Amino acid sequence: MNLFNLRRSAPAAVAERKPAPVLEADAPLARERLMAGSERAAQVFVRGQGSWLWDNAGHAYLDFTQGGAVNSLGHSPSALAKALGNQAQALINPGAGYLSRGLLALVERLCQSTGSDQAYLLNSGAEACEGAIKLARKWGQLHRNGAYHIITASQACHGRSLGALSASDPLPCNRCEPGLPGFSKVPFNDLAALHAEVDSRTVAIMLEPIQGEAGVIPATREYLQGVQKLCRELGILLILDEVQTGIGRCGALLAEETYGVRADIVTLGKGLGGGVPLAALLARGTACCAEPGELDGSHHGNALMSAAGLAVLDTVLEPGFFEQVQDSGRHLRDGLSRLAGRYGQGQVRGQGLLWALQLQEHLARELVEAALQEGLLINAPQADVVRFSPALTVSKGNIDEMLLRLARAFARLHAQQQARRVMPA
Repeated sequence: MNLFNLRRSAPAAVAERKPAPVLEADAPLARERLMAGSERAAQVFVRGQGSWLWDNAGHAYLDFTQGGAVNSLGHSPSALAKALGNQAQALINPGAGYLSRGLLALVERLCQSTGSDQAYLLNSGAEACEGAIKLARKWGQLHRNGAYHIITASQACHGRSLGALSASDPLPCNRCEPGLPGFSKVPFNDLAALHAEVDSRTVAIMLEPIQGEAGVIPATREYLQGVQKLCRELGILLILDEVQTGIGRCGALLAEETYGVRADIVTLGKGLGGGVPLAALLARGTACCAEPGELDGSHHGNALMSAAGLAVLDTVLEPGFFEQVQDSGRHLRDGLSRLAGRYGQGQVRGQGLLWALQLQEHLARELVEAALQEGLLINAPQADVVRFSPALTVSKGNIDEMLLRLARAFARLHAQQQARRVMPA
């Protein structure tokens, strides 16, 4: 008997089954298919240009988040679109075990422009921070009798991989608190606390120049320079997480330049790809100790990502670009300060084109929603903080328009509060 000739007759219901209807990508059922990895607004965006986004209903939104500082040149900048289009026709990904011209060109450009000795390309800032941790611990094996302990700051957020989460504070980004060993956290901007935590196990201090997810809290110049001096005196590494502050966000290629310090290891991400997943790990001096196989990844430094990074670097390194960022940043800071005074809010803090407005009450989420109703996109890293990270190419006209819409959002929020107060029980 040939078993392959046996066929079971299909049930009538199955035999008569009709093909499932094709659903629009933004249909309600399609939304239910999306795993709840992060909170998302209801809008479905279909097009972007510069500082503006349009949804599938044709409504325009002024974007002052830019993907959390990811879209460094704004939405669909021509330089990036052209570079990606040309590269996609030539070569996308030769494979992790092979080189491409774009990979070598971007690594060379990064090292030259940042004064680094080596660079490695990755997909995300979390991976870059994970790589920095691995690199520091490898250095500890070679140069500090196997030291592996890394000191970070309270409220730090270095990404969402397991190692990066362990280097971060439980809030705002480490809700599950996996707690890998070998990390400790001390108050930010407290040099004495940092010094007291260092011992023979310590291999590195890992800090953000500006704590973005904590509410845009800048390190003081005295603190960061003191940390650098401490690292040099004690023979440990300084790691700066510049995933959010690098690539011109603070008015210089790296925020470390504005503080007058020089780290041993620097992590980059977000704005480096201009919207394309791209990150980098930079190393200097003896921190260049990685060996083949220790930082592998299937997409690391592929030709398409490298083309994006080169296009972004070519743009931000043009003469006068950083001065323009600084000028636009001052315009944004002054406007936010006026609004804060008018509506009785708190401190405006930040640098370059990364700013936060401290609110007097825990109403950041409500303000973000009110702004959304006014066609303005901002975000709330903390319950009492709203953050602004526009495109580095944002115009002063767009900044003024944002301030008008934010003022209307404050008025809308105030009206809602008043209505709730007078509503009968």
